[in-house]
Amino acid sequence: MSYFKLLGFEREPFSTSPDPEFFYLSKEHETALTNILIELRLKRGLSVILGDVGTGKTTLSRKLIQELKEREDVIFHIILDPSFNNEFLFLSSLVRNFEINGVGCDSSSAILDLRESLERYLFQKGVTENKTITLIIDEAQKLNEDSLEVLRVLLNYETNEFKLLQLVLLGQLELYSKIMNISNFFDRISFKYSLNPLNFNETKEMIEFRIRQAGYKANMQLFLDDAIREIYQYSRGYPRRITMLCHQALKNLVLKNKFVVDAAFIRELIDKEIKSGWHRKDPLLQKNSY
Repeated sequence: MSYFKLLGFEREPFSTSPDPEFFYLSKEHETALTNILIELRLKRGLSVILGDVGTGKTTLSRKLIQELKEREDVIFHIILDPSFNNEFLFLSSLVRNFEINGVGCDSSSAILDLRESLERYLFQKGVTENKTITLIIDEAQKLNEDSLEVLRVLLNYETNEFKLLQLVLLGQLELYSKIMNISNFFDRISFKYSLNPLNFNETKEMIEFRIRQAGYKANMQLFLDDAIREIYQYSRGYPRRITMLCHQALKNLVLKNKFVVDAAFIRELIDKEIKSGWHRKDPLLQKNSY
């Protein structure tokens, strides 16, 4: 039997997989999601979300996909790793994933044909069929200059009223310097936002939310407030770190045949991690905007 079932859960509460059902919408995440959906509905073109590692960008993208699946007027594709060596490979990937037929992708001389095929596709779907074509790119900091130029050109495809391609980029902080160096790309950003770590109250709400989502119905409080305070101080409010520490706490709760997580319990786990040498020492993201 899984450890979480022994504690009264129906599902694992602190998995690090980007399950949108377990995505706690902090005020910042909700602001980002709501604004992206508005931008898509208005067909404004380009939205950029920045955040340090572990701030919830990938899960936000899955939540966005969950929302888009409910809309029959949206055609979307997500790229999880945009590490394309050149323009031809990137364009070929877009043509293939949007299932654009009748395009030869066998040589770099086909770049013009690929661009024209994408333009025809965007016009057919966006204007003739009144669809919203959306491309979501996670880990967008991996985009090189050639790929960013491809996206800039695609954003030029428009009617008098709206952009034919809706683009959502989610990336780590180094994406900022990349797009800042391309003024005619930066100027096209309709919505830009930076995700920051959670505060203490949000950390507590996130833990309680995931416990409820996992089917825990007992009246007993699993994580005491002093334990949550320790979790917050160690994780600095980074959702991924909170999740991993809570997972370790529940697993050790079963192993030690205990029933509640208190501050001493969390400190013991933290001390063990620090002594093992796996403690991350680098400075984390500070509050910022752009």
